[in-house]
Amino acid sequence: MDAEPAPASGIAAIVVTHESAATIDDCLSRLRAAQGVSQVRVVDNDSRDATVAIVQRHAAADPRVHFIANPDNPGFAVACNQGAHDSDAPWLAFVNPDCLVEPDVLARLLAHAGAAGGDVLLGADLVGETGVRDGAARRNDPDFAAMLRGPFRARAGRPLDVAVDDAQVLQPVEAVSGALMLLPRALFERIGGFDEGYRLHVEDLDLCRRAREAGAQVAVANDVRVVHVRGVSSRSRPGFSEWHKHRGMWRYFSRFEAPRRGVAVRAGVWLAIWLHWLSRLPAVLLAQRGAEAG
Repeated sequence: MDAEPAPASGIAAIVVTHESAATIDDCLSRLRAAQGVSQVRVVDNDSRDATVAIVQRHAAADPRVHFIANPDNPGFAVACNQGAHDSDAPWLAFVNPDCLVEPDVLARLLAHAGAAGGDVLLGADLVGETGVRDGAARRNDPDFAAMLRGPFRARAGRPLDVAVDDAQVLQPVEAVSGALMLLPRALFERIGGFDEGYRLHVEDLDLCRRAREAGAQVAVANDVRVVHVRGVSSRSRPGFSEWHKHRGMWRYFSRFEAPRRGVAVRAGVWLAIWLHWLSRLPAVLLAQRGAEAG
């Protein structure tokens, strides 16, 4: 097999898999055909389905594809950092295994990043399989004050999802979805990569906030549309996913908000987060039962 081409330029696409057999073949086929991609790194977190065999087939066929198999599941953030460290292209694209990119998507994001001055973290206009826009593509920082108003008044606070402004090609936002992110390696390394204290969920909000605090622009390219088949990896373990979503929210609060809040507010936010988790528990248990039956 020929050696991997020298990455003097281009994008390293980082894909983290876990039980991703339903979409990973299509995802990798598209990334291999994508303009500007000089490296593909797939980090698998202990898949027990056909994911590993599919990825190995792509790695054998394309020297740009490297495969890292973790013997357990250390979490999304850890795996993203592994993939980034195993590559050396000047740009990093973190792509979920259920994101299906068109050939020009990453090149167009890269062109937007260059026009914006380079020190940027960009997301795309994510849509579901039916074309409905994904609200998670454009987000505000979490509104912890709204949590303290209780479940019936929380919606009076600032919403997490941000409305689309199609008048702006690059729409500045506080955070984009971790399903698809493009940023320069220099920025990623400057802010220390993903915080490995998160296991699943909220690490993208954390990364975006630290990028902004480092002086970078965070924005969504509204003219770059990507199909995102949501939740493929988490469907088999909805309880695990929901637990770590709430755990991640507490970690985010502890990192960014708690140092400037009093004891009463910190206790109130902790209670609000875990009461919300308890309110979600019946639906999660039902979904878990359905996943086990399926």
